[in-house]
Amino acid sequence: MTQKYEIIWKKCLQIIKDNIPRESYNTWFRPIVPLKLENYVLTIQVPSAFFYEFLEEHYLDLLKKTLRVVLGHEARLEYKIIVDNSNYTNSSKKKSYKIPGQTNVLPTNRPMAITGQQIKNPFVIPGIKKVQIDPQLNATKSFENFIEGECNRLGRSAGITIAKNPGTTSFNPLMLHSQPGLGKTHLAQAIGIRIKEQYPDKVVLYVSANRFQTQFTDAVRKNNINNFTHFYQMVDVLILDDVQEFMGKTGTQKTFFHIFNQLHQAGKQLILTADRPPVDLDGLNERLLSRFKWGLTAELQMPEFETRLAILRKKAYNDGIELPESVLKYIATNVTTSVRELEGALVSLLAQSTLNNQEITLKLAQKILSKIIKRKQKDISITYIQKVVCDYFKIEPKVLKAKTRKREIVQARQIAMYFSKNYTNSSLSTIGSEIGGKDHSTVLHSYRTVRNLLETDSNFKNFVEDIDRQLKY
Repeated sequence: MTQKYEIIWKKCLQIIKDNIPRESYNTWFRPIVPLKLENYVLTIQVPSAFFYEFLEEHYLDLLKKTLRVVLGHEARLEYKIIVDNSNYTNSSKKKSYKIPGQTNVLPTNRPMAITGQQIKNPFVIPGIKKVQIDPQLNATKSFENFIEGECNRLGRSAGITIAKNPGTTSFNPLMLHSQPGLGKTHLAQAIGIRIKEQYPDKVVLYVSANRFQTQFTDAVRKNNINNFTHFYQMVDVLILDDVQEFMGKTGTQKTFFHIFNQLHQAGKQLILTADRPPVDLDGLNERLLSRFKWGLTAELQMPEFETRLAILRKKAYNDGIELPESVLKYIATNVTTSVRELEGALVSLLAQSTLNNQEITLKLAQKILSKIIKRKQKDISITYIQKVVCDYFKIEPKVLKAKTRKREIVQARQIAMYFSKNYTNSSLSTIGSEIGGKDHSTVLHSYRTVRNLLETDSNFKNFVEDIDRQLKY
């Protein structure tokens, strides 16, 4: 029987194909690979956890009936999820999970497993040694699932350096800041996951500032501040998310100040995130704010078009879905507000396609996303970008393209190139040829110059954001 698994699966596919739409069959059954058949248990390989969950939710009855027809009433099904990351990273390592069939839930968002006694609250008796603390890390938020781009390269590179030698680099603390939905939590957790992989004995803990504040309030109410402080001083790597939540919370700030000092002096690693740069964290004590600036502050910005496209490809790959390139480019071009909304748009499209048994096409994507994208649909072309930039600076488009080195003209030209790279699918050479006949290296230099000025010049950042709003609405 062990030699017949391929024939058995082909017979199953013949039955399944006759009972579901062609598009559904091609999407959900053609990628499946039969692996073995032993004692009436057929093992199949599926490309992702999402794929497995979808089969169990939508096609479990069909699979049961088909297997019973082909193999008899003793038939059972087992899944093996194999995700090959070699197309996205330098590693060809495969991740494999063996899951018995007919299960209800696969916990893909579970925290990293830690053996031994686990402590999930900050109240432990001082003096207990070798206590295992649940790191509260989401295993899906790894470096392998974090797409690198110009928008996040500094923070990601610092994170990888920290993971190799936590607490011993000049990036302590590491302060990540960005608008919501741009990946700062993902990056912070990825650092924690990598540290835990390389240093299993280190105590890593991720906690939101809001939860820290709640724990602190409970500790005050129960007269348990000493135990609370002792708990956090046990941590080797502390990841504190959304520190802007501490603004105006004097008691919490005072306690965290002492925890911060203790950890830093002991050579422990601190990673902080916020929705704004330290200079804008009004309501934080100056001495605490100064410590946030001791290490490295890195901003994560909205990904440029190429990175947005790579994020969509990676998510589709992880979910075991093949999508037309035109659809991915359409989403990447039109959803520009946050990575969270970018992924949400893809999920909405997949859900609508699945529920309505519709093939995913560009036309369907346009229909679905018209209800999701908040901004007006405009044809954001290089010409349109030039017009908006010229109108903003009150210059003629022909002046923008002229061979002049006047500072204000050069800056306007660089901004036009920056937005053209972000909002169009055009190559660097095409952008350069349409904006003054420049080559691709000039466009890349202009893009990087604008990115640098956004981080260092607040006035420049203000009028770039003004132009951005005009392009979107």
